[in-house]
Amino acid sequence: MIWHKKYTLEEVNSIFDKYMTKLLDIKAVEIQDNHIIATMPITDHVRQPFGILHGGASVVLAESIGSVASNLIIDTDKYAGVGLDINANHVRSASQGILKAVCSPLHIGKTTHVWDIKMYDEKENLICISRLTVAIIEKSRVI
Repeated sequence: MIWHKKYTLEEVNSIFDKYMTKLLDIKAVEIQDNHIIATMPITDHVRQPFGILHGGASVVLAESIGSVASNLIIDTDKYAGVGLDINANHVRSASQGILKAVCSPLHIGKTTHVWDIKMYDEKENLICISRLTVAIIEKSRVI
């Protein structure tokens, strides 16, 4: 198991139930030994004017799940995981349903984590591929 301790969905969702992730209704739905899965409903809150999923909303989902995943690995009394770099390839559009993000580690180092986040629609069509790099910094450096 890669996590600092065994977390429940309720504990993870208490993190998601604030800030932008609450506004977009992002929720953790599964935690396994080496990956985490979250969902986001495709509603008008995350659609662009043409009625399809906004690419920025996919990036918010990717950065949210990856940042939370990093913070589930580290000792958060001493350290914080903060987004350093993100990219996303939007390979298919979606306009309704639930977007599912599967977040798996590519690298877990002392000062950086790199996450692979793949997003799927309800038919398991690949919608977006993202890679997130998270910097692990001393909590005293967080402003």
